Amino acid sequence: MLKSVFPESFRAMADSEHVTAAIINEFSKDDRLDIIMPMRMIKKIKQINREISYERKWAGYALGETSYEMSGVDFPIRLAVQRSGELESEYQYKPFAVTGRKDKLKLLSEDYPERWTIEEFFNFEAAMGWNRASTMNLNIRYGKMSLELIAQAATYQLRQKLPAPYKIWSAEHLSNSVFRGIEGDLRVIDDTIVVTFYGFPESLNIHNYYQNLTAKLISEGVDPRVPWLYNFKLDFRFK
Repeated sequence: MLKSVFPESFRAMADSEHVTAAIINEFSKDDRLDIIMPMRMIKKIKQINREISYERKWAGYALGETSYEMSGVDFPIRLAVQRSGELESEYQYKPFAVTGRKDKLKLLSEDYPERWTIEEFFNFEAAMGWNRASTMNLNIRYGKMSLELIAQAATYQLRQKLPAPYKIWSAEHLSNSVFRGIEGDLRVIDDTIVVTFYGFPESLNIHNYYQNLTAKLISEGVDPRVPWLYNFKLDFRFK
């Protein structure tokens, strides 16, 4: 599935619960695919953490590397370990299974930390529906996630037009503070669907972006007709 989405080479980031022989073997079959995932701190891994040699990169940060044989894996795993702390009594270890030969310093100090942007997304947009599975039916799940992505994309564009601090609020906070309590109606005037909002906070200046939308789009060289609305145009009113 990943290879169908990313036709070029790519690197995946995973959590420790994804460390399985099947996943490691699958990623090792194709030179285009790399994966980084933290190893579980079992007794054998803890021993390796203490015994391998480390190269100090900067204060409180050192890296070591060795190979590790895991049951079910067709080859020795490349094990990269980061050690934090200056005093031996305070050392903390974080071992990673890594496929590919890319420099471990960049992998562990630059690439893997980007994985946390996923957590930030879910924390920021969870109320859109990401925090509820609702069913194990994949067709329903995919449909639900598609609607969530559309809502997230539309809200993201709206946020860019809002003054601070609105644009950094979570989806739930934005909904409770801006959208809750707003009323509106829809009507068709000639070839235009007009959306009228009542009670939208005037201080947000949203009307400057969305009112007379047809004229604004034409001035930017954009066709104001919306294909999935039977080529109707769209306009907004704020009262």
